[in-house]
Amino acid sequence: MKKKKKKYESKDIVVLEGLDAVRLRPGMYIGTTSARGYHHILWEIVDNAIDEIANGYGDTIKIFLNTDGSATVEDNGRGIPVDIHPTLKKSGVEVVYTTLHAGGKFNNDNYKFSGGLHGVGASVTNALSKWCKVTVCKNGKKYFIEFHSYEDDDGKMHSGVPVAPLKEIGTSSTSGTSVTFLPDPKVFGEQRFSCEAITRRARELAFLNKGLRIEVTDRSTGEEYFFHYEGGISDFALYLVEGKNSLFKTPIYFSAESKALYLEVAFILTDSYTENTFSFVNNIPTTEGGMHETGFKSAFTKAFNDYARANGLLKDKEPNLLGEDFREGITVIINVKMNNVQFEGQTKTKLGNIEAKTEVENLTLRELTRILDDKKNATVAEIIVNKAKQAAKVRLAAKKAKELTRAKANAENFNLVGKLAASTSRNREKSELFIVEGDSAGGSAKQGRDRSFQAILPLRGKPLNAEKKRVDQVLANEEIRTIISALDTGFGEDFDLDSLRYNKVIILSDADQDGAHIRAILLTFFFRYMRPLITDGHVFIGLPPLYKVYKKDYEKYVYSDAELADAVKAVGKGYMIQRYKGLGEMNPEQLWETTMDPEKRTLIQVTIEDAAEAEKLITTLMGDAIEDRKAYISEHANFDKEDNFMKEYKNI
Repeated sequence: MKKKKKKYESKDIVVLEGLDAVRLRPGMYIGTTSARGYHHILWEIVDNAIDEIANGYGDTIKIFLNTDGSATVEDNGRGIPVDIHPTLKKSGVEVVYTTLHAGGKFNNDNYKFSGGLHGVGASVTNALSKWCKVTVCKNGKKYFIEFHSYEDDDGKMHSGVPVAPLKEIGTSSTSGTSVTFLPDPKVFGEQRFSCEAITRRARELAFLNKGLRIEVTDRSTGEEYFFHYEGGISDFALYLVEGKNSLFKTPIYFSAESKALYLEVAFILTDSYTENTFSFVNNIPTTEGGMHETGFKSAFTKAFNDYARANGLLKDKEPNLLGEDFREGITVIINVKMNNVQFEGQTKTKLGNIEAKTEVENLTLRELTRILDDKKNATVAEIIVNKAKQAAKVRLAAKKAKELTRAKANAENFNLVGKLAASTSRNREKSELFIVEGDSAGGSAKQGRDRSFQAILPLRGKPLNAEKKRVDQVLANEEIRTIISALDTGFGEDFDLDSLRYNKVIILSDADQDGAHIRAILLTFFFRYMRPLITDGHVFIGLPPLYKVYKKDYEKYVYSDAELADAVKAVGKGYMIQRYKGLGEMNPEQLWETTMDPEKRTLIQVTIEDAAEAEKLITTLMGDAIEDRKAYISEHANFDKEDNFMKEYKNI
C-alpha cells in the first residue's frame, strides 16, 4: 500500500522559546543527564566564579551542598552586572541566566581568559534546575532574582522563568555573586551531589589558581574542606607523586606569556616507568590533550637533546633520544590560559587551537633553555638525561616484544590457540571479549556464551602488576601478551583504538580477594598502557552473583548481601541458599543466565572521573608505598559490603 505523503509546512516548524531547547535536548549542552551531567551544571557556575578570580577579581569561592539537595556557589568577585541591558531591556543578571550565548566572554574587555567561552553555562544551569536563586552584591547594594521551571495547564514546559525582575533588597559592604539551584528531578531523576567528587575538583582548581581559596561544606554531614596552595601547580606535582620515589626534591617550574597565551609548567621525575601528563586550558582539564601538549612535548625533547649534545652526555655517533625516553617517569602539569579557545565539543576535553602548538613550543623551548643554561640546575639536568638514556636501552630491548604484539593471535607468538575462543561476528560494535579468571570458569564461559558475538579469553595465571615493572618486563608476561594480542590494538605509544576488535572488554573474576586483585591488576595495565580503552568507555566489570536463593519451583540469584535479605524475605519459609565462592562453581547455563546474558547481566562500566586523582589512586593501591596503601585501605575499605567494594573499582 502506497503511504500517503504528509504535508510539511511552516506551521509544522516548532520554535522553542527561551531555554526550552536546553530542557528538550540536555545532552547537547551537558553531554549526559547521568552523574557527570548532574555535576556539570554545578561546575558551570563554579567556572564563572573561577573566571572572575583568574582575571584578578576576588580570591575565594564557597560551595555548599544543602540538605534539600540544592547547591550554593558564592564568590567575592565583582558581581554580575545589574544594570539594564541596552537592547534587551532586562537586568544583566536576567540576561545571563535566561539567554543562551549571552555573557561578557565573547570579547576580551572583561575577561582576558575564560573557561566559559560558549556563554551558555549559567543559563543552562538555570534551564535544568527546578529553581534557581541569584543574589548579587555590587556597588554597595544587594540584589536578588529567582527563576523556576514549571509545566502550565496545557502541559507546556517553561524553563528558567524569572518569578519577578531583579530587585534591590538591601545594602552590602562586599561584592560578589551567590547562586543557589536545585537540579530538576524531571531531568536528572533522583540524584544527589557527591561531596567526594566536588572536593576532588575543588582541590584541583585550588592547585591551578595559585592563592585561590576554595571552601566546600556538606551541610548534611557537617563536613568542611579547605583548599589553598601558594605553590600552585608545583604543589600539584608534588601531591601527585606522593608515594613515588622522586629523583629530585623540587619540581622544575616556569611560566611565560605571549600575546596569544599564558603558560605555566611544573614537572618532576620519579623512578617509575610511565609518563603522566596533565594539561589544563583556562582551568578546564583537557584529558584528551591537544595542541598545547604537542607543543610542550616537542620543545621538551629538543631542549634536553640539545643539552645532552652540548654537554657531552650524548656522543656524536649516538642518535638523539626520543620524547618517550625523556618523559619516562615524569609527572608534568601544563596549565594554559588563552583567548578565543577552540575546544573540540562542548565537553571541552581536547584543545584544537593550532596556534597553541607553536606558542607553547616556543615558550617552553625558551624557558627550558634558560633553566638548563643555569649551572645550578646541572645536577637535575644530568639526572633527567641519564634516566632517558636508560629508558632508551629498555625501549630497544622491548622493541622485539612490541613487534610481537602486532601479530594477530598467532599461535607461534602467543599460543592463543586453545586460549582465545573468538566470536564469529566481524561487527566490532556488537562484539564482546570476556577476560575470565581461571581455566574452569573459562571453560564454562566458552560453553555458555553466544559465540556469534562473545569471545572468551581465560587467564591461566595472574597478570603482572604494570605499576611496578618496566615495559620490557610487562611484555614478558604471557597473560599480558595474550590480552594485547586478543585486543589487536597495539600497546603504549603504539596503541591504536581504531584497531580494537571488541566494543566491550569485560573483566570477569571471582567475588573474592584474588578476584579483586586480578581486577585491580588488569585495570592498572589498561590505565597505564591502554588508557583510551577506559576513557572511551570500552572496559567493564562483570558482576557474578554471590548467592542463589531457591526452593521448589523458585530460584533467584542475588548480587549483594542487602539483596540477599530482600530475596529471603520474598521467598518465605523452606528456602535454601547456595553461596558461590567462584565462577568455576557455575555450570555454563548458570554462567550465561547470571553473568553473560545481555538481557539479565549486571555490568559496571569503568570510567575516569578525574585523571589526576585516578593517577594518585593507582599509585597508592598498586605502587611500592606499603604504608600509604595501608592507610588508604584502612580509611576507605568496607569489607562487609560487596557493592561498596565494587564501587571503588568503578571510580578507578
